[in-house]
Amino acid sequence: MDYSIYAEGLRKRYGEKVALDGLDLAVLPGTVCGLLGPNGAGKTTSVRILATLLRFDAGVARVAGHDVRSEARQVRRRIGLTGQSIAIDDLLTARENLRMFGRLFHVGKAAADKRADELLEQFSLSEVAGKQPRTFSGGMRRRLDLAASMILAPEVLFLDEPTTGLDPWGRMEVWNAIRQLSARGTTVLLTTHYLDEADQLSDRIVVIDHGRVIADDTPAGVKRAIGGDRIEVVALNPDDVDAISSVVAKAGEPTIDELRVHAAVRDRVAALTQVARDLQEKDIEVEDIGVRRPTLDEAFLQLTEREHA
Repeated sequence: MDYSIYAEGLRKRYGEKVALDGLDLAVLPGTVCGLLGPNGAGKTTSVRILATLLRFDAGVARVAGHDVRSEARQVRRRIGLTGQSIAIDDLLTARENLRMFGRLFHVGKAAADKRADELLEQFSLSEVAGKQPRTFSGGMRRRLDLAASMILAPEVLFLDEPTTGLDPWGRMEVWNAIRQLSARGTTVLLTTHYLDEADQLSDRIVVIDHGRVIADDTPAGVKRAIGGDRIEVVALNPDDVDAISSVVAKAGEPTIDELRVHAAVRDRVAALTQVARDLQEKDIEVEDIGVRRPTLDEAFLQLTEREHA
């Protein structure tokens, strides 16, 4: 199978510190891959290696069909990179910024002007094309930064913490831009500490710790890795907790946490229906009842806790 990003057995040391310890990664074309991990897990090192900015000690890495080590120039022609710091110039207008990046990439003047206008339209910045970025909101500045990384219409885009410091509106603007890029066929490798962001945007989640992959699945699959659905019942009357526990026990092994009784279940609809009916028949009033799935935050914490145990 052809992958836009492929790494096998990547290793990188900084002196005595092992940054990557046999990292494997495979990202299909036109998808968004969320690369997650605790601080120091190797996320930024991975991105820098794949973007040809850092040499690695061992392993294989290919991006956009080219070997990162021996064909670095061909890789650079096919990628875009947006780092944690915004790279645009506040003294130039939005259009001038994009034209400047075009010329830096050796695009002819006419072609750079045309590409700038295309990107301003694509990222919904045409109305502010003649204004300086210092007057923009955080989300608009980041969108312009993303546009600059797309000057050469890259096949692969690396995004390293693209929404750090943005307010919710700014994050939504950037999310929409990333979705549009993926829909147009760009492969995106996204590192982020916002797990809801990875959950919303990623087709696949890769969790790394200590420089190696500890989970690689769809967002739903990563959540399932720590257990399936759970039914939860919150007692209205503390005296009813034991009776509620007996009812919940018919659906799964109950756990009591103060007024909350919960249990893992296989068939969420059947379990919820059965428990609700039994509670009603026993005339037990409850504060709340429902079935919930693990969040990506819970999955991430449990997976990384295992590694640090």
